[in-house]
Amino acid sequence: MLDIRTIKVSMPLKKKFVVSKGEATAKTNLIAILNNRYGGEAASSVHYGPSLPEIEADLHKGIAKIKRKRKFDRKALQQINKYDIHPIARSALMAMVLNYISGESERYPWEILELGAPVGIRSSTTIGIDDPGSVIDAIKESEYSIVKLKMGGEFDAELIQRLNEISGKEIRVDANGGWSSEKAEEMIFYLAKLGVVVIEQPTDLEHVADWQLLKGKNEDVELILDEGLCTVADYNEHAEHIDGVNIKMEKSGGILEAVRVAKKARKEKKKVMLGCMVESSLGIAQSVYMSSLADYHDLDAPLLLETDIAQGITYDKDSIHVDREIIGGPSLKRDLVEKYISE
Repeated sequence: MLDIRTIKVSMPLKKKFVVSKGEATAKTNLIAILNNRYGGEAASSVHYGPSLPEIEADLHKGIAKIKRKRKFDRKALQQINKYDIHPIARSALMAMVLNYISGESERYPWEILELGAPVGIRSSTTIGIDDPGSVIDAIKESEYSIVKLKMGGEFDAELIQRLNEISGKEIRVDANGGWSSEKAEEMIFYLAKLGVVVIEQPTDLEHVADWQLLKGKNEDVELILDEGLCTVADYNEHAEHIDGVNIKMEKSGGILEAVRVAKKARKEKKKVMLGCMVESSLGIAQSVYMSSLADYHDLDAPLLLETDIAQGITYDKDSIHVDREIIGGPSLKRDLVEKYISE
């Protein structure tokens, strides 16, 4: 008989994390655990939600269906993909079951889905909105060669003036929809002159149709859709206006739909980025499993935590390595999980 339970963990961050839509000093996520080993993490957005009680309720709806299953294989994953629950809950349950299939069959998770091995992953690291002096210092002090800056705040103009102080690092920008179309056009112009190529979500979803106009003649700039991208249907709706997509498991509802989006985008010569919420390495595991489909990786979430609560995926500066023992997925560090459990 399957034993599936959920726990809530409140994980302290290394420092207060600020984006254009909000800020946080800790992140509280839900974890579903099957047979005390195989896990999946549900991480909501501080700004966009949904609430933890809503996610928990949907997790339990999904768990009730999973407990009725007698066989776990790719067909079971396809059935989970159709559950009428929030995508965040669906993603966590799909990760849990995929890890279970991996462990019980002694195959790597990506092999089960016929994906390439996760090798050569280089992730950006994120620096949140702050005063320009602090941001510039953080970039210079960072050990990472790829830095993603959160913009869309009051210091953008001053920060752009100071970015020419930076050398030897690749700078990417994520405005989280914090610019108007007029502001975005101005920011894209100056960022392009500084050599910035990758810019995520310059405006909100309402103005995506303007993006190619906002680029002007800056053909090297790649405008990446994040907010509003969940499914293949979303991709199809906006594809003609964008240069690429940022795929997050929590929005796609798990790896099956995420792979569908990535393959469709690649077929149409769009760039594919894999992103994450604020979560542990248990939460980013599905993105790591499909990393061979991506051009860019923005999977630094565990680095934002004071301590990662799982093991099996490790970081060496901007390189992500997957342990050979990853069969069954990342394993939780029980002492930390117990320390961070939140009622």
